Amino acid sequence: MKKIYWSCLAAATAAAFALPAAAADIKIGVASALSGGAAQYGAAIKNGFELAAGEINAQGGVKGNPLRLVIADEQGKKEEAINVFRKLIFQDQVLMIFGPTLSNSGQAVNGLAQGSKIVMFGTSLTADGITSPGEFVFRNSVTEADVLPETIKTAVKKAGIKKVAVLYGNDDVFTKSGYDNFRKALADLNIPVTATETYAKGDVDFKAQLTKIKATNPDALVLSALIAEGAPIMVQARQLGLNVPVIGGNGMNSTKVFDLAKGASDNLWVGSPWSASNAAPANQKFIKAYTEKYKVAPDQFAAQAYDAMYIAAEALKSVNISGNVPADRIAFQRALSTVKWSGATGDFQFRRFGDKGYDAQQKPIVSVTKGTEFVIEK
Repeated sequence: MKKIYWSCLAAATAAAFALPAAAADIKIGVASALSGGAAQYGAAIKNGFELAAGEINAQGGVKGNPLRLVIADEQGKKEEAINVFRKLIFQDQVLMIFGPTLSNSGQAVNGLAQGSKIVMFGTSLTADGITSPGEFVFRNSVTEADVLPETIKTAVKKAGIKKVAVLYGNDDVFTKSGYDNFRKALADLNIPVTATETYAKGDVDFKAQLTKIKATNPDALVLSALIAEGAPIMVQARQLGLNVPVIGGNGMNSTKVFDLAKGASDNLWVGSPWSASNAAPANQKFIKAYTEKYKVAPDQFAAQAYDAMYIAAEALKSVNISGNVPADRIAFQRALSTVKWSGATGDFQFRRFGDKGYDAQQKPIVSVTKGTEFVIEK
């Protein structure tokens, strides 16, 4: 009887160890501006992440483990971004963090991510220097330095632009970086600048600057702005009779411009790896799914967040999650750096210079607004 008992016990024990391990949530932090002036970007970003995570989980997650998003509102503020990152890293013990939304906030937390050895993955950060702290800082948002020269070249060629005026926000990392890259691109193309004017974040009246600009008779207005200021600038420019093309940066590439610019949004030139007019199957699949779920058309920021989630999931396929969070974070960083992906924003891979972090390697698509659409210019 003892032999039978021990044989049965051994068999039961072996069977127990042969059972598959229970699925464990993979906790992923999302630091997004869901309130404040940057919420028009942050809400779309959050939607993109949730859509992709839902699709991945519906297919069984990653190696049977569901993705669980831990979402926090960083309000588009540097101080709040720091608080949110600290909570996600030390309290919530997430594997990695997507965000934050604005480059100002990105520069406030990139050192914290690098020092904590946790991946910070920006999907809307395009200012210079965001990934400079080191190998734990990533982004799939193409930099202004890569996009703006192509935008200007296309606009100059198609719209017959020979001279421009420049208007930019001088108290924001993103808009100042955009101005620096616009200035270099214009110099490289030998495009004369008739006037350069500035404004501050939160300004609502731009008529003084625009009046000075109009007096110099430019062929186009080069605008480095976030949409909160950029849309009113377009409205007031048209009211003053400054009906020239507007060449904008990443901050103006949002469908919100059609609502906020109140019919004055035509002839805005922007560049991005993503366009709603791109007929590629992966992009059309994304647009259809997003529109059906949220009852509104997606924008560049939603698309980049959507692709970023799939890029992270692809990396996770080669990571054996151990439950040792510091070790898992390092393993994920190593896997992420080698990922190649083709999604809504096209073919993607990371690139690295020296001992810095990882930037996006993608070609921009230049579009111009007509009616309520961004139309690709070739």
